[in-house]
Amino acid sequence: METRRLGRTGHHSSVAILGGAAFATDSPETAEPFLAAALAAGINHLDIAPGYGLAERAVGPHLPAVRDRLFIAGKTGETERDRARERLDKTLTRLQIDQLDLYQAHGVTSIDELDRRAEAFEVILDAREQGLTRFIGITGHDLGAPRAHLEAIRRYDVDTVMLPVYPRVWADPVYRADAEVLLEECAARNVGVMAIKAVAWRPWGDRRPDAMTWYEPHRTDEGIELGVRFALSTPGIHAFCTPSDPETARRAIGAAAHFAPISDDERTAVAEDAGGDESIFPLAGKAVSPWR
Repeated sequence: METRRLGRTGHHSSVAILGGAAFATDSPETAEPFLAAALAAGINHLDIAPGYGLAERAVGPHLPAVRDRLFIAGKTGETERDRARERLDKTLTRLQIDQLDLYQAHGVTSIDELDRRAEAFEVILDAREQGLTRFIGITGHDLGAPRAHLEAIRRYDVDTVMLPVYPRVWADPVYRADAEVLLEECAARNVGVMAIKAVAWRPWGDRRPDAMTWYEPHRTDEGIELGVRFALSTPGIHAFCTPSDPETARRAIGAAAHFAPISDDERTAVAEDAGGDESIFPLAGKAVSPWR
């Protein structure tokens, strides 16, 4: 699988990052086959969080044996200093490692939310100083993510950002303009950029979810491959995070393994074609638990 340098981290991450949410309902025994298959496909970057159900406990026992093969990124959604530090300690214990490669403020999608994370960022910055993480970052899953992440770069000089990049959201002129400003700043500062929601299709609406994602993912190989190609062909994107539905994630990994770029004109046409679809954002009112 192709790798790309994740900005100033210097790590050459596989273009598909293994999204740990796919292990949300696993045990260590049931997690092992998919983790092994992902590594065999060339994935060398894991993104995981305590909010992903059982994922940390399911994957953790397998990590010491493959630690030298994986860039491991953790997250915290906490706002209070003590809670954030407890979460970090718990993550390191569950993952059975002494140091994360990347520690991220998770789900920051507005300046107000960034303000609320001030104490958590103190913990994140301290963790880097103490050697508990090598790099720090920020993630967000909604329309305000690009502006919030741009401000986080200015306040905290984060090493990485993670934001939605898929055809329908790119058809939103306001989101696209905000994202392109962010991408320009990331390029200027050598900040790593990761995409999420590459294979998103539409909200579940009234349909009963039959995949482990809060939005409906593309169902065809063609749709999944196009989403992967779109995200990875977006200038400034270094990698994309695979979705939380295990079967869709497997197919996305397969698409990444034979990735071929599309041109800017093709990307424009794909976004225009998707403009008639319903957006999965904003999260409020659109996100549906797959376990309902």
